[in-house]
Amino acid sequence: MNIIKTKLPGVLILEPKKHQDKRGYFLESYNLKTFRNHGLNISFVQDNLSYSEEVGTLRGLHYQLTPHAQTKLISVNAGAIFDVVVDIRYNSPTYGQWIGEIISLENSRQLLVPKGYAHGYCTIQNQTQIIYKVDEFYSPVHDRGIAWNDPALAIDWPTSNPILSDKDTKHPMLADAEINFVYEG
Repeated sequence: MNIIKTKLPGVLILEPKKHQDKRGYFLESYNLKTFRNHGLNISFVQDNLSYSEEVGTLRGLHYQLTPHAQTKLISVNAGAIFDVVVDIRYNSPTYGQWIGEIISLENSRQLLVPKGYAHGYCTIQNQTQIIYKVDEFYSPVHDRGIAWNDPALAIDWPTSNPILSDKDTKHPMLADAEINFVYEG
């Protein structure tokens, strides 16, 4: 597995080794030993599956407050997404900064999103299916979000008129969001 660091500390792009032949390909999307060998000591407890029918479906920016914050491992089983991660740790040198990566069935990349970051994505192909592992169970009372179009973040989404859930139209701007993550150097 190839691991690529991003400008956001702890946010990693993972490239599993792909074994390809005329039938298609095989890859290990997750292997506990491989993770441990790379110093990734994460115990996943839940897998989530998300399907979006149309291009331009945007989900996010989501996070859960501590003590139920989640580390996420994002993969795409069909289609492609523009995946975004925003640092929301107070006092972090990269607070409010974001990265965006294309994650797709074709490139087989995965994105590791640690606690202390908001996460969202926009589909860039029809019939896109995302699966993601989390290391903490979903907690509705700790579920929070940030407006996808916060001008302070200036995220360069691949659409200006996304398909959103009612919930995602009501998130506050980063400056007004409830956040309890603190950068600890």
